[in-house]
Amino acid sequence: MLLPKRVKRRRVMRGKMKGKAQRGTKIAYGDFGLVATTPAWVRSNQIEAARIAMTRYIKRGGKVWIKIFPDKPVTEKPAETRMGSGKGSPEYWVAVVKPGRVLFEISGVPEDTAREAMRRGMHKLPLKCKFVTRAEQEKEAELEKAAEAAKAAPKKPAETKAKKAAAPKKAAKKEEAVEVAEIKVDVAEEVVEKAADVGGKEGGEE
Repeated sequence: MLLPKRVKRRRVMRGKMKGKAQRGTKIAYGDFGLVATTPAWVRSNQIEAARIAMTRYIKRGGKVWIKIFPDKPVTEKPAETRMGSGKGSPEYWVAVVKPGRVLFEISGVPEDTAREAMRRGMHKLPLKCKFVTRAEQEKEAELEKAAEAAKAAPKKPAETKAKKAAAPKKAAKKEEAVEVAEIKVDVAEEVVEKAADVGGKEGGEE
């Protein structure tokens, strides 16, 4: 069974299992992985039982990686003891697992074999898990990158209904203004021509 050789503190606080796993969420070595979907403390003997179940099914044809390690001591007090007199002595070791953490990885076997081996190992663990392939994780990572790039790209301001409704009115007003300006120009030209005619007549009379 897995357990630390030496630790700084033999007794530690219980801690919390809130949130999702931030590290150890990607398949790093194998082609298939077993990912936790619920939080739990996984004992060292449970990890060993799951490993044995998987290796027996694949008949040592592939390779299995254990991605968690039981480094947290859990203490217990003897039965029928009074309260107080200090914390109990360490009884077993657990690995703190949060949702999204990769527990085991397998490579060197077909997907069907890996799926069945993971299913058998899953029944030895005290939490819910799911089977994941490296290709699926890579696709999800690409989609996340594309979504982030789309969010980071500058967006054009969306036209509101009021703006769309006001657009034809503005165009009509512009056309009216152009027509008025043309009329004014024509009137001004007529006035200039009349003034020139009047000036010519006066000069001829003299």
